[in-house]
Amino acid sequence: MEHAAANGNGTSFHGNSPPHVAMLVTPGMGHLIPIAELAKRLATRHGVTSTLITFASTASSTQRAFLASLPAAVASLSLPPVDLSDLPRGAAIETLMSEECVRSIPALTTLLLDLKRSTNLVAFVADLFGADSFDAAAAAGVRRKYLFFPTNLHVLTLILHLPELDVTVPGEFRHLPDPVRLPGCVAIPGPDILMPLQDKTNPCYKWMVHHGAKYREADAILVNSFDAVEPGPAKILRQPSPDRPVVYPVGPLIQADRDGGAAGCPCIEWLDRQPAKSVIFVSFGSGGSLPTEQMRELALGLEISGQRFLWVVRSPSDEGAVNDNYYDAESKKDPFAYLPEGFVERTKDVGLVVPSWAPQIKVLSHPATGGFLTHCGWNSVLESLVYGVPMVAWPLFAEQRQNAVMLSEGVGAAIRVSESKGREKIAAVVREVMAGEGRGAAVRAKVAELQKAASEGLKEGGAAATALAEVVEKWTGGGGGGGN
Repeated sequence: MEHAAANGNGTSFHGNSPPHVAMLVTPGMGHLIPIAELAKRLATRHGVTSTLITFASTASSTQRAFLASLPAAVASLSLPPVDLSDLPRGAAIETLMSEECVRSIPALTTLLLDLKRSTNLVAFVADLFGADSFDAAAAAGVRRKYLFFPTNLHVLTLILHLPELDVTVPGEFRHLPDPVRLPGCVAIPGPDILMPLQDKTNPCYKWMVHHGAKYREADAILVNSFDAVEPGPAKILRQPSPDRPVVYPVGPLIQADRDGGAAGCPCIEWLDRQPAKSVIFVSFGSGGSLPTEQMRELALGLEISGQRFLWVVRSPSDEGAVNDNYYDAESKKDPFAYLPEGFVERTKDVGLVVPSWAPQIKVLSHPATGGFLTHCGWNSVLESLVYGVPMVAWPLFAEQRQNAVMLSEGVGAAIRVSESKGREKIAAVVREVMAGEGRGAAVRAKVAELQKAASEGLKEGGAAATALAEVVEKWTGGGGGGGN
């Protein structure tokens, strides 16, 4: 299924071969999808081919099918497995990804040397947890090292400032009396700071500080965001600085509207029968699930709201973490058993509950969808903005709480559910985003404005298109073929 770009026999076809980029993808479909979209855009707009390099730990059937569906210009290779058995049980996802990257450096160096022989390799791109792989690029003599950051400029600003925050912030972020203020960014209350930073005794905290320092080795950082959604940090990061690489916002990069199993999907047929902008879509992403009690309150809140809803429901996360499904998106048990008694029957005229999965792009782009109750994963946020859908923010893990602050307090594209997660409050927020005359109306207007800005930026001559063209010019200008 996966096809190699390298033939490894030392034959060189550099003469007329297109510029080629090697891209390292750390685990998670949320990392793979945007970098694959970047690879596709490089191919269609700039004639640049690429090889996506994945880790052995994520060779799921979902990932294999996704890689096999990519165009011929985007090849893929998997690194061999590395032993992580010495890491403690329950090690954080960020620790696992970072360790796997470091331990894969020798194999990655060999792979990059092969690609140099068989392609016109002009650059190496690593994603956010793969900065240590710059050592492999250096060892293989690949001159241009870039970072692809699949989330936003607020999170990037935080990570770039981590080495100094590590020294200046006493104690835990969650105990800070005042919010954290970073250049151009919305003030982030301590408890909402990136989850991997919330326990300084956990090895994943040290890893994040390490990445913040390692990012400085990149020639430039490509970010899956756009100026209008976070104008403050965009303005600052676009200015060259001796302290960090130049930053290029090249987003929104979202999965193109592929069927992805949506044909004949009951939820799309159901949406077809609903009035325009009348349905709130409720989904916590491919990796998120709720504790039982919150699941019950959400069900009753949706019922009380009186709004039409389409809810992708998963079995609850009581026995594990809220990111239990990170490596495997299937619901573990029958999720319907955890809903309040009679809920499905009572709401059958206004709501549809589907287990585990729905074709999110198809749902968000559907005329009947008028709101999105989301975990604020960045891919979901960008999809919502591209299709002009206002949001109810219900963050779970990773950088989602920080995203929720930026969306609700910063740009005004969402209203956040209160921490108590009570049914009455849930109902009120859902009603406000769908039909409210005050804050809800402002959010709906702002999202329409951001939808237009996102679309303009991607057009020829737009900000994102121009930024990417500038990067390709750096890769291909000055004849640096083969990365020598």
